[in-house]
Amino acid sequence: MKRIAVEGLPDDPLAAAGVFHQHWLAHVEGVLGRGEDVMLFVPPADHTHREWRQAIVAGLARKHAPRRINMVAGGGGEAADATEAYLAAAPGITGQYLET
Repeated sequence: MKRIAVEGLPDDPLAAAGVFHQHWLAHVEGVLGRGEDVMLFVPPADHTHREWRQAIVAGLARKHAPRRINMVAGGGGEAADATEAYLAAAPGITGQYLET
């Protein structure tokens, strides 16, 4: 499973979704297209970001099945490592937005 740390997202949810689509989407789809499963790691954000994050990860999971992709929001460290290990060992989980 490849971890992609998404950086540089604005605080505004609409602007953040736009930046993700403009600067990260092609890269993520390229990795999935090469046959790798992906864990997107994004910085924590308030509830106003939840819908666009859920929508993008669910859409990518449907488009690139059977490749798996999940998005994890958090501060990194041990929680991110543990979540990545769990997702790597759980082949049925895809298209999920998780907060650590």
